[in-house]
Amino acid sequence: MVAELISIGDELLIGQTINTNASWLGSELALQGIQVKWCTTISDDKKDILFTVDQALNRSQLVIITGGLGPTKDDITKHTLADYFNTELVIDPTVLGKIEAYFSLRGREMLEVNTMQAALPKACTIIPNNHGTASGMWFEKNGSVLVSLPGVPYEMKGLMKDYLLEKIQKQFQTKALYHKTILTTGIGESFLAETMADWESRIREKGLGLAYLPSPGLVKLRISSYIGEVDAPLIEHFFREIEEKLPQHVFGYENDTLSEVVGRQLLQAGKNVGTVESCTGGGVANAIVTVAGSSAYFQGSLTTYSYELKTKLAGVNPETLEKFGAVSEETVREMAIGGREKLGVDYCISISGVAGPDGGTPDKPVGTVWMAVALEGECVTKKINLGDNRERNIQMTIFASLNMLRNVLSTKRS
Repeated sequence: MVAELISIGDELLIGQTINTNASWLGSELALQGIQVKWCTTISDDKKDILFTVDQALNRSQLVIITGGLGPTKDDITKHTLADYFNTELVIDPTVLGKIEAYFSLRGREMLEVNTMQAALPKACTIIPNNHGTASGMWFEKNGSVLVSLPGVPYEMKGLMKDYLLEKIQKQFQTKALYHKTILTTGIGESFLAETMADWESRIREKGLGLAYLPSPGLVKLRISSYIGEVDAPLIEHFFREIEEKLPQHVFGYENDTLSEVVGRQLLQAGKNVGTVESCTGGGVANAIVTVAGSSAYFQGSLTTYSYELKTKLAGVNPETLEKFGAVSEETVREMAIGGREKLGVDYCISISGVAGPDGGTPDKPVGTVWMAVALEGECVTKKINLGDNRERNIQMTIFASLNMLRNVLSTKRS
């Protein structure tokens, strides 16, 4: 079946707010076997809303609107939909009671505009909001369904998960698809596709779908079955193949993060880690501590941006810096070994590079990064060459260094 998304809000059109609702809805509907064919963003304008809704209902079985349902005057969606469906707004006592309880629980005064949030189109089925005060609305017309939801992401997601996904599935008798996603890092999309060309061909021969989903430092591979979970063993087989062929690049599945994976490895090994960072400015340490419970294996970090602090805090020999420079294998080795001693950790990651957009030289152009991992009796080093975008370089360096530690830990475990 075909679905359409309509996002309402001037803040989306001027780039003040990123439209994360559309991407989330597209992903969730795909899992239900529903194809989103159109996605439109429009202003908080009655004529625009009426025109877009009319177009959508004439070509799509399911239309989902997000935005324009708050208490302020520019939240006009429900008034416009009441006009479109030729109905009136009436106060719903159940919704009003929930709104009153919402404000009472928080010790806040309830205003008239909040009361009016309980005024909803008589012709709609009300979708309860357990996460806020703006109810969702379900309309039906000529065999199509229009759903209007709050634009606040956590409220919209709550309504979808609590009620709507199941209701939509029953209404349209959709058959849920089955997806699984494997995560890779340190290998580009094109090189990955070339390396796994035969693997990809066999996937498609089996009637499965394959999508490459790249982002800085990360390529996700999603295999989809159009007949459901019955294909799960086959998909698992294909993913085992890529794990065996590219163990240095495959680090997890679905919503895993490198930080979580490395954290689990450290916990299992009973080891801890610290970092000595230059061009990433503490970014690796920050990535590690985003994981709850990371205090069990993360000791701390030294941010040594200058030559002086590389020497003073990490124990780098001034002669090493003078002879080889900050961005060199020799320097990151001493940073990692010295940092491991200073921080008293089992493993120490060190990084030094030219993040850009300037500062490069002919022998060390922008995007040149050296990193190391020191452990007892050993120090592993690696050089990577990135582009000229500072933000991307930092992000990709964080991925690369964590993956380097993951591979070291995997080697020690085996």
